[in-house]
Amino acid sequence: MTQPHAGHVTHDAAGASAGQDSTDTTPAHVPPADLRSALSAHLGGAARAWLDQALDEAAAHPGAHGPISVWELRLAEAGRRCGPAHADAARVLILHAARADAGALTRVYFQGTADERRAVLHALPHLVPGPDALPLVEDALRTNDTRLVAAALGPYAARHLDAHQWRHAVLKCLFTGVRVDDVADLDRRAHADGELARMLADYAAERTAAGRPVPEDLHRVLALTEPGPSSPGTVHPHGKES
Repeated sequence: MTQPHAGHVTHDAAGASAGQDSTDTTPAHVPPADLRSALSAHLGGAARAWLDQALDEAAAHPGAHGPISVWELRLAEAGRRCGPAHADAARVLILHAARADAGALTRVYFQGTADERRAVLHALPHLVPGPDALPLVEDALRTNDTRLVAAALGPYAARHLDAHQWRHAVLKCLFTGVRVDDVADLDRRAHADGELARMLADYAAERTAAGRPVPEDLHRVLALTEPGPSSPGTVHPHGKES
């Protein structure tokens, strides 16, 4: 269990929260086996039985069968069956059990509700090893849905977004009020990034000139761009420039 941030409620690995998920405990950051254990511990008997059946069905029939596969129907039911607080985790587990590839995830994303799209984004690091699903991240970052933007900036984006896209995604967080705590691998990717520092300074200057407050998170990210010693294990480079 993580300690809650000020102004936010407590979170856990099953996503049991009435507020935003924390970076360390969203389904994108928790191995599926651990996520299932945590979720099962929180669900009541009927919901746990439904989830077990849904996962068994997805594992037994992972591909598309007819116009829509049975596991896709279960994705739509997850909020009602497991409750809104646990729906993200349940949907990620169903997608994982179905071994959904980039094509299936793309179909679910574009045909699904905002809640289902968010679950797809959380599932990406567990299911897509390469950059094939980046169009889904890019689509989410174009929206004004802050929960989608936060979900898009998980471990998958940290691995695969190029430097130009990633910098603009960080700025979008500042524009829209998404916490930079939701940006996976922020410390590593921001470290010694002079171009990001320039963009942040320009944005701060624009806000100040307009008599508007500068977001506190901007100062935090700006400090991370300093070219001081990296933490042990820091990996470079940040990605392809454009």
